[in-house]
Amino acid sequence: MNTYITTDRTYSILFILFFVITTANVANGQISTERLKIKANNKKIELAKFKSNLVSEYDVERTHLKEVAKLNNWKVKETLANGKKIELQAIGEDGSPLYYETYADQAGVVSRASALNTDGLLGLNLDGDGMEVGVWDAGVALTNHVEYTSRVTIGDKSTDVDAHATHVTGSIISTGIKRDAKGVANKAKVVSHDWTRDKIEVTEAAAEGLLLSNHSYGIKASRVPDWYFGAYTKVAQDWDKIMYNAPYYLMVTAAGNAQKNRDNLDPIYGQSADGFDVLLGFTIAKNNITVAGANSKVDANGNLKRADVCTYSSFGPVDDGRIKPDIAGNGGTVLSTDAASNTSYETSSGTSMATPGVTGSLLLLQQYHKELYDTYMKAATLKGLALHTADDIDALGPDYKMGWGIMNSKTAAEVLNNKDFSSHVSEESLENGSSFSFDVTAEGNETLIASISWTDVQSSFINSGDLNNTTAALVNDLDIRVTKNGQTFLPWKLNPAQAENNAIKGDNKVDPFERVEIPNANGTYTITVTHKGALVNDIQDFSLIVTGVAMTTCSLNAPEVSLNEKKTSNVTLAWNASEEALYEIQYKEVHEENWTTEYISENNFSWSNLLTDATYSFRTRTFCSQNIASEFSEVVTFTFKGENTELEKLNLMNQGSAIPFNVYPNPAVNEIHLNVKTSENTVYRIMSVSGVPLKTDKATSSIIDVSELPSGLYVLQIQDQTLSKSTKFYKY
Repeated sequence: MNTYITTDRTYSILFILFFVITTANVANGQISTERLKIKANNKKIELAKFKSNLVSEYDVERTHLKEVAKLNNWKVKETLANGKKIELQAIGEDGSPLYYETYADQAGVVSRASALNTDGLLGLNLDGDGMEVGVWDAGVALTNHVEYTSRVTIGDKSTDVDAHATHVTGSIISTGIKRDAKGVANKAKVVSHDWTRDKIEVTEAAAEGLLLSNHSYGIKASRVPDWYFGAYTKVAQDWDKIMYNAPYYLMVTAAGNAQKNRDNLDPIYGQSADGFDVLLGFTIAKNNITVAGANSKVDANGNLKRADVCTYSSFGPVDDGRIKPDIAGNGGTVLSTDAASNTSYETSSGTSMATPGVTGSLLLLQQYHKELYDTYMKAATLKGLALHTADDIDALGPDYKMGWGIMNSKTAAEVLNNKDFSSHVSEESLENGSSFSFDVTAEGNETLIASISWTDVQSSFINSGDLNNTTAALVNDLDIRVTKNGQTFLPWKLNPAQAENNAIKGDNKVDPFERVEIPNANGTYTITVTHKGALVNDIQDFSLIVTGVAMTTCSLNAPEVSLNEKKTSNVTLAWNASEEALYEIQYKEVHEENWTTEYISENNFSWSNLLTDATYSFRTRTFCSQNIASEFSEVVTFTFKGENTELEKLNLMNQGSAIPFNVYPNPAVNEIHLNVKTSENTVYRIMSVSGVPLKTDKATSSIIDVSELPSGLYVLQIQDQTLSKSTKFYKY
C-alpha cells in the first residue's frame, strides 16, 4: 500500500493574492474562463452518451406513458382541490404510476436574512452578482415580475407559467422591493425550466458548467407501493450518474411533506404514524443535497437559538441506512413572488420553500470562494462544507429528521475565509491501494471536526420491488480516522433499524460524507483517509475539511518596528519576526497621498536612496494566511539625517493605501504587462506566495513571459535605480 503523507507545515505555507477586478469585461472574462475550467473537468463523452440515452428513453417512455394512462384512465396532468399541480412523469418498474408534485402548502408570513448579503453580519456584500442557478419545477417562473425583471430566462420551450415555480425563483433571487420577500442571492440569475425533461436538460446544463439546480418537487408519495420508500431506484441512479460525470454540479432537492400522511404502511422502522421512511425518488440519490424543513429562530448575531423539524417534513431513513435528509433549511413559511401578476406576492410553507433558501446560500458560498481564491468549489466540497458547518440540533450527531442540522452559511463562509489559519479545505484524490495522511494541531479550547465528502459512482444495484432492501448504494467506500497516541476517533453513523436512536460512532459503510468530532481537542492529531476494497475507476476524488485547529504558528499581534541600521544613504527597518508569515510593507514620503506596497518574507526592509532632511513614513502588517492578517503596526516616521536618523510614531492608520502599480491581464495566461515604464536596467523577480524566488530576468519591454509557470498565485517584484514595486497576480 502506498501512503502519501502531508504535514501541517506543508499546508501552512502562506500565500497572499487577493485582487479585485473592477471592470465588467474582465469580470465576465473570469466567469467564462472558470466555466471553461469546469467543462474541462466534466466527463464530456459520458455525459453526451448519457444524454443521448436519456433522450431515447424519454421518447419511448412518453409514448408508453400515454398509452398506459389511456388504458388505465389515469390523468396525465391534474390540479388537486388545494390548487397543487401534479403530473404523470413515468411508469415504475412494477407498473406504478409515478406522479411529480410540488412540496409546498399555504401558510403565514415570515422574513429571512443572510449574514453574507450586503449589510449582513459578515460585511461580505455577497448577493449573487454574476452567479446563475437552474430551477426545475411544475412550470416556469413569471419572467417579468418586478422583483427580478431581466434576471430570469426560460431554459426550455415551456410556456406554462406556474405559481410554485415563481415562488421558488423569488425565494432565491428577489431584489427585495417588498423587504420580507427578498431572496437569498438577490442579484443572481435563474434559468427556469419545467420538470418534464429535467434529467435531459440538467445533463446538458451541467456539461456546460452549471453549478447548482433547485428541485422543490418529487414523486407523489400517496400513489406508490410501500417498497418505493427508501429504495435506491433508477431515478436516483440517473441523478448520481449526472453528478459523478459533472463533478462541479450539485442538485438540491426538497425532502417532501409526507411526514404525517401515513403513506408507507410498512416502514423500515416503527409504525406509519412515526413518520419515518417516507423519502423516495431522487431525494434518495447519494450525491445530491436533500433538504428538510425546520422552524427556527436566529438572534441578531446569526446564532441559532431554537429549531425543530416542521410537522410536514419527510423523514428518512434511506433503506441502506444513509443519512437523509442531509440538511434543513431555516424558516417555516416564506413570503415570495407570485404568478398572479408582476407585482403580486404569496406566502407558502413546505420543504419546497426550505430548499431555495439552501440553494441560494450554496450559490453565495460559491461566489465567495470565487472571490477569495478565483475558482469554484467542486460539488463534493460545497456539499461537505454545508454538512460540516450545519448547526447540530438536540442530541449530538446527525439524525433521520434534519440530517446534520440547520444550514449555517455564516459559519461556512468563516471556514472559507479562515482557510490555512484555523481551518483546512482541500480537494484530494485517493488511488487504489493508497492512503492519505495529514497532521493538525489543536489547542484544547475547541471541537476538532474533520470530514470527508466525495461524489460517488452511481450504484449498479437498483431496487425493482424489494421491500426495505438494505443493500448499500455506496460504491467507493472511503474512511476517515483521526488518531492520537494510539487512540482512534471514528465518524458518526446511524442505524435504519433504530431510526429514533441517537447517532453513534463507528465504521460508516454507507454514506459518501463522514465527519469526526473531538471536543476539547488538544495536541497533534493525524487524519488518515483510506478506502475499502478496490476503487471503481481506480481513483476517487474527495474533499477534506478540518476546523478547530491551528494551521500555523504565525502571530496576529501587530508588529513593532524599530530602526535597525542607519547609513549615509539608506536605513534598515526591522520588526519582530513571526513564524510562517508573509509581511505587507507600506512606505512613502510623509506628504505623498499613496503608499508604495510590497510583500516580503523577511522581517526587515532596507530603504535606500533617501534624501537628507526628507521625512518618510513606514508601516507593516503580518499575513498569516491569504485572508487573515494582523493590524498594521503603528506608523513610524523619520526625517532622514543619515546615521543620526531617529524614529517617531504617528497615528496615521487611516491614510490611504492605494497601490498604483499593477499588471494585466490578471489572471494571466501566457504573459503579463506592467503598467509602468521600464528601462534596460529594470529586473523582475517572481516569487511563490511563500516567498520562494522562481524566476528572475530583465524587464526591458514591460512584458513578462509567464507561460512556463504552473497555475497558481504569485508575487511579482520589479526594481531598478529609480523603481521598486511589487504586486500580486494569478496564472491560469
